[in-house]
Amino acid sequence: MTEVYFYSGAVDKLQVACKLCAKAVKQGACLIVYTGDVKILEKLDKLLWTFNPTSFLPHCFIHEDADLVRETPVVLSDKVVLEQGYPMLLNLHDECPSGLESFQRVIEIASASTDDKLMARNRYRYYQQAGYTVYHYKLDNH
Repeated sequence: MTEVYFYSGAVDKLQVACKLCAKAVKQGACLIVYTGDVKILEKLDKLLWTFNPTSFLPHCFIHEDADLVRETPVVLSDKVVLEQGYPMLLNLHDECPSGLESFQRVIEIASASTDDKLMARNRYRYYQQAGYTVYHYKLDNH
């Protein structure tokens, strides 16, 4: 069954997303980073190249060459892609995407902003009510 991991209190959601992508890649995992906002994906694309001064995270956009997408551990997408066989989904969208049961793990990041916290609480409640196992981690931003 799909497990959901919530990280709350992020000062910068995209920085946290980069760190979680790096952790997944280091562990040999592949993931899709999803949001319906193409501008967020473009910002994340640039950040994945620069957030670590000594390396970058291999990534591509879902609409690139199919072979490249299959071989790249981090795929940036404006749609949830179920047929690619990725075990993890990092959801940067405001709502819970459909097809969650296709993933072994769903990762959520909530910032400290009031609006984002409210939307994250709604997603958290949805996951709990749907019967998913939900883990919560409070980020230490010191």
